[in-house]
Amino acid sequence: MDLIAMNTPLTQITLHLNPQDNVVIARQALPAGSLLVWPDGSQVALPDPIPAGHKLALTALEAGQPVLRYGQEIGTAAQPIAKGAHIHTHNLRSGRPDKVYTFSQDLRPVEVLPPSEQRTFLGYLRPDGRVGTRNYIAVIATAQCAAQVCQRIAAAFTPGRLADYPNVDGVIALTPEGGCGGQPDYDILQRTLAGMADHPNVGAAILVGLGCEGNQLADMLDHTHLIPLKVLNTSDTLVIQELGGSAPTIQAGIQRVEAALPQVNAARRSPQPLSKLSLALECGGSDSWSGISANPLVGLLSDEVVRQGGMVVLAETPEIFGAEHLLTRRAISPEVGRQLLARLDWWRDYTARMGSRFEDNPSPGNQAGGLTNICEKSLGAIAKSGSTPLMAVYEYAQRLRQPGFVFMDTSGYDPVSVTGMVAGGCNLVLFTTGRGSVFGFKPAPSIKISTNSTTYRRMQGDMDFDAGRLLSGETSPAQLASDLLDLVVAVASGSPPKSEALGLGELEFSPWTPLGPV
Repeated sequence: MDLIAMNTPLTQITLHLNPQDNVVIARQALPAGSLLVWPDGSQVALPDPIPAGHKLALTALEAGQPVLRYGQEIGTAAQPIAKGAHIHTHNLRSGRPDKVYTFSQDLRPVEVLPPSEQRTFLGYLRPDGRVGTRNYIAVIATAQCAAQVCQRIAAAFTPGRLADYPNVDGVIALTPEGGCGGQPDYDILQRTLAGMADHPNVGAAILVGLGCEGNQLADMLDHTHLIPLKVLNTSDTLVIQELGGSAPTIQAGIQRVEAALPQVNAARRSPQPLSKLSLALECGGSDSWSGISANPLVGLLSDEVVRQGGMVVLAETPEIFGAEHLLTRRAISPEVGRQLLARLDWWRDYTARMGSRFEDNPSPGNQAGGLTNICEKSLGAIAKSGSTPLMAVYEYAQRLRQPGFVFMDTSGYDPVSVTGMVAGGCNLVLFTTGRGSVFGFKPAPSIKISTNSTTYRRMQGDMDFDAGRLLSGETSPAQLASDLLDLVVAVASGSPPKSEALGLGELEFSPWTPLGPV
């Protein structure tokens, strides 16, 4: 790397995110020895090379001194740190100060626009009043042992075979890995499968079981609170062992789908208010820019969707650790705030029993991108939720009913988290990424938002939106948020995001179990 031009002002090549911060973020890779001019007029030769997106000390720090980013403590100096030195895993002691939780003191009331002033998209109005952004037929396995049969049924319906049904987006197979043995109960799995069968983006559903699995199809149907409207008729269920094996079940499944096609195709898109949107907010392959560009940009969009009467859903409970106090301050009531803390307590105990810790969360890719620990990652992650009140806390895959900003308790594993939010009713996914991701999801389309322009250009076949323009200053945050909302409306109205155009999204279906990945 070439040295930065002598006497370059620090402010030109770094970002100071909050006046209280004692670190700045390198906009570009900075070689050791570069002579920079500090805001106080002093000249400092950088003692270390600083990768792009990483932190350097704005002031000299003593051992034990708090390190602040976003105006919040992300850890303490593990040793004396020189002015301009690289701050990362080698010299930042992870941990967080004792939290004093307050509730509801940062509430900002939202005046929801009347329906006549809300923006619209073209969606499928369902009998229960919810609106789909897609119109799929779903073939759903009760357990992994029925997965291949479901996949063969769905695979039979090629684009050519569906050509006479232009309003059907496809036939998809949703197959869990579990469902037979190794689970203490099947309540979460059943809730997830039922949520997919009765999803507004699903026009018809067929459930397929093997017959002897732990998650019995008959047991699901006996739980009246789980019976989806689309599978009340047992003619929409297939049991492989009762039908005589794979081949007759595949044939029966194909016949059931063929019978459903005309009715599903009869649905038509019509103008629907933005209040009918339910957005799942997810981030994966995060880097240091995630909390600076893409996530705050999604936060601006979230605020607008809430103002329009819609719903935005934040999840990944292990990835709000260290930032939860900012959410309790936005809780609509102390009760909602305490519900959030109760979920964190559960996960703290769970990770300990699994031999892990919250602090172990950032992946090698996260750290390579400049995120040192979970507190730093969490502070950037919650920016997706914007600034509106936290209205409710939901269990995994629970039906989402409360408009506004809500939280769902999920793991931090992207496929598991999105599966829970979509099973709850989210009809579109916003997925931010800094390192890059190829994530898609069906039946809810996934819009991938790159935190930086380098990743956007490198993975343009997968990225849908470049939030890196926010870093260059070429576009204002308000304009970029408006552009992103235009894209959301277009995708909700049927325009395919990159992952959907590539046919991705079925294998990401991954219901969470208590023994699954954290």
